[in-house]
Amino acid sequence: MKHPLLVAALVAIAVSACSKQEEAAAPQAPSAQEQAKESAAQAVESAKDAAAAGTQAVKEEAAAAADATSQAADEAAAKASAAVDSAKENAAAAVEAVKEESAAAVESVKEGAAALEQEASEAADAAKAAAEAAVSAAKDSAAKE
Repeated sequence: MKHPLLVAALVAIAVSACSKQEEAAAPQAPSAQEQAKESAAQAVESAKDAAAAGTQAVKEEAAAAADATSQAADEAAAKASAAVDSAKENAAAAVEAVKEESAAAVESVKEGAAALEQEASEAADAAKAAAEAAVSAAKDSAAKE
């Protein structure tokens, strides 16, 4: 072994040559069926996303409509309450006016009754006086005869 350096170099070259791996073959292009599956999967995913977005939009619109309906109902209730209050006030005023008119009518009837009573008393007194005068005249006429 006169050339150990040469032998070592040849062994190193042989070992390195044997340890080299072949480059992997380029990956094959996907088949038409695989491409169709991938496209279908993407379309399904897109449809799911669109459906979720549509559902969310419908939910938001429904919530907005419910809020608007609730607000309109509250406003209608407030208007109805105001109308009821106004009707109560008007009714109270009408009742008060009827009370006043009734009281005035009662007072007028009382005054009329008092006046009639006075006139009846005076008429009774006049009738009594006339009756007494007639009796007196009848007595005088009977005495003369």
